[in-house]
Amino acid sequence: MSEQVQVVLVAAAGGAVVGVLGLLAGWLLRSRSLRWQLALVAVVSVTTVLVGVVAIAQLMFLSRHDLQVVMLVTLAGAVVSLGVAAILSEALVRWSRRMREHVRRIGGGLPDEPAPQAPAELSELARELAAARRRLEEAADREQRLEESRRELVSWVSHDLRTPLAGIRAMAEALEDGLANDPVRYHSQIRGEVDRMVSMVDDLFELSRIHAGVLRLQPELVLLGDLVSEAVAAADPVARMHRVQVGGEVQSGLEVTVDPAGLSRVLGNLIVNGVRHTPADGSVHVSARVVGDEVELAVADQCGGIEAGTIDRVFEVAFRGAEARTPEDPADPSAASRAGLGLAIVKGIVEAHRGRVEVSNTGPDGAVTGCRFVVRLPLSGPLTPSAG
Repeated sequence: MSEQVQVVLVAAAGGAVVGVLGLLAGWLLRSRSLRWQLALVAVVSVTTVLVGVVAIAQLMFLSRHDLQVVMLVTLAGAVVSLGVAAILSEALVRWSRRMREHVRRIGGGLPDEPAPQAPAELSELARELAAARRRLEEAADREQRLEESRRELVSWVSHDLRTPLAGIRAMAEALEDGLANDPVRYHSQIRGEVDRMVSMVDDLFELSRIHAGVLRLQPELVLLGDLVSEAVAAADPVARMHRVQVGGEVQSGLEVTVDPAGLSRVLGNLIVNGVRHTPADGSVHVSARVVGDEVELAVADQCGGIEAGTIDRVFEVAFRGAEARTPEDPADPSAASRAGLGLAIVKGIVEAHRGRVEVSNTGPDGAVTGCRFVVRLPLSGPLTPSAG
């Protein structure tokens, strides 16, 4: 066996023994301060070198003087290593304390502060904790808005149901007592109020299915122009009543895989919403075209715009802005459901199609004269029969 191989084997054997003892000591010190862990690393490193030097010196039959020189050099290196380990351990302890204070600020809801100056891993951890806090705050805000929307929904639906029920009761009592001068008109009014309440209940049921994730889609390849034409024709009576012109244009031959009933409801809600908010002699325009790998379906009206502080809330459940709770004209078919559900249903159905819906104010030369709702749907890719 060559001399080099003997040196390697002896040094490796000594290092293995010291390493095993070091691991055992590390396990015993696992719950102690980081200072002990770093000091242990330094001690193990120096001891490994020292054991190897002593063992090799014995094999090489060094003189006592030479061995002392080697030992002194090794011990000097050990002192320096332990000093460096002590300094680094103290710095690491300070960094960990700063990190603990940073986490405590986050947990206590205190304002954010810059991540503590620390090694890259700890700084990255501090930034991730701050980002997690912001996400949690945003989630809490969303939950609070949803809870407020639920309370408003219950309040507004209760109001919107109480009004027609009171009218139906009064008309029914008049009919029973023989006090109705025109029973046919009373029956017609009762039927209209019942239809309005049925429409509201249908909206509530549809919204509950959307929120529960059980909305059933029956996707088909359809001509988008046909759906737009049907929606415009269905909204024509309402448009005539409000003296609003409804028109549109669709890219020729445009086909899309959608649930026809669901997309028809989206179009109907958006068109009627535009008609209801557009003043007399105004117009609502529907358009559809391909933009990239999406189908862009837009409904533009002349409602005068939406306030900047509320435009981000128009798709929330029960949000109706400053509009009165009671419909202005019970004979208006568009007033069938004013509980602020129409746009929330639009958003739910569009998202079930893996699309998105947006709204923005529009007008020439920076003047706001109306708003534009844009539905973006994927142009290709089959839909699953069930989505929500």
